Amino acid sequence: MLTAIVGINWGDEGKGRMVDLLSEAQDIVIRYQGGNNAGHTVVNHLGKFILNLLPSGILRPEIVNVMGNGMVIDIEHLCKEMKRLTDAGVKITPDNLKISDKAVICMPYHVMLDCLEEERLADAKFGSTRRGIAPVYGDKYMKKAIRMGDLLDPDYIAKRLPGIIEWKNLTIENGYGAEAVTYEKMSAWLKEYGDVLKPFICDTSVYLTKAVKEGKRIMFEAQLGALRDIDFGIYPYTSSSSTIAAYGPIGAGIPGVKIDNTIGIVKAYSSCVGEGPFTAEMFGDEAKALRDAGGEYGAATGRPRRVGGFDVVATAYGTRVQGADEIALTKMDVLSYMKEIPVVVAYEVDGERITEFPFGDKLNRATPVIEYKKGWNCDISSCRKMSDLPKEAVDYIAFIEKSIGVHVKYVSVGAEREEYIVND
Repeated sequence: MLTAIVGINWGDEGKGRMVDLLSEAQDIVIRYQGGNNAGHTVVNHLGKFILNLLPSGILRPEIVNVMGNGMVIDIEHLCKEMKRLTDAGVKITPDNLKISDKAVICMPYHVMLDCLEEERLADAKFGSTRRGIAPVYGDKYMKKAIRMGDLLDPDYIAKRLPGIIEWKNLTIENGYGAEAVTYEKMSAWLKEYGDVLKPFICDTSVYLTKAVKEGKRIMFEAQLGALRDIDFGIYPYTSSSSTIAAYGPIGAGIPGVKIDNTIGIVKAYSSCVGEGPFTAEMFGDEAKALRDAGGEYGAATGRPRRVGGFDVVATAYGTRVQGADEIALTKMDVLSYMKEIPVVVAYEVDGERITEFPFGDKLNRATPVIEYKKGWNCDISSCRKMSDLPKEAVDYIAFIEKSIGVHVKYVSVGAEREEYIVND
């Protein structure tokens, strides 16, 4: 059984919490794209963990975790993330963590270039997390990248890296007027952190192909959401990788396999980190109340998330492009303080009411058409069956199902592992 867990909206939907929950029934969990530009927050008996690079299955010792070829890996960040977890009692060994030799390394000069460009753009910036993601993916497709497998061959790096650095400095020095990077510093950085990771690097494609033949239960874990996808998202305010479930097997290293089940993760309301159009956005005291109730601050950056009511238009679109077979609805409990719950049922663009998600400047001009659903106004965190929920909460779930045309199978009513409902 091959399962994908993916975000339906702008990211930050609670995928890490659901991967941690559902990974109990898996043998292998794979991160197949992205870098340390987003975070998955997981709460378990060992504490609260924010994972930027490691698959969320790493918190279950019996699961093998794979970092796929579609990822871009800041090896310094990864080493520090691994240390934080091992210091907290999490087991990480080459037996339960395997890093693709084809994954690309996010170098310090990628981070530098990301920051320099955001500063140059000023008020026109795209809202980058300044983690080097766009520059490193650019280098990947320019064939100017260093890959994880290269760490196993220092002589090869010694031949290739000087030319790449010379090329990079043309932009760093002559373009931005910044201080040039040196081969000595970059080589030392690669050795310092690369030596720690060498035991984990392997041809994960061979390992996963064998696992598929053996009938292993495999889960693909995405970062961010459909609306941040490089092709299908709110371009140019997107990530630089494919966050779509269909890319999972490619980014994992087993492009010939087909996913059996795609679980789309959706919040019971909307949230968004970064720049770009966000039609459902609330402002002022209304936004602050929802943000504080949901703890809406970026796991990787700490930035306050923009928040709003559940967006039917965006969610129906995200569900379609992700090919979601079922939905996990997270943070239902957060809405418990509301007497009336705002829902964006359509957009209005230039006086026309639309229900298909628009793009380009049309999306910039869109305004929300809002309806209000009756709230349940009580604590639901102890509910474990649909019959435990207040009628208003059941009606809210039914409304979402009807609006997006996909069954809501899981309902999260709290942050702890056991605080959820299976809606059979």
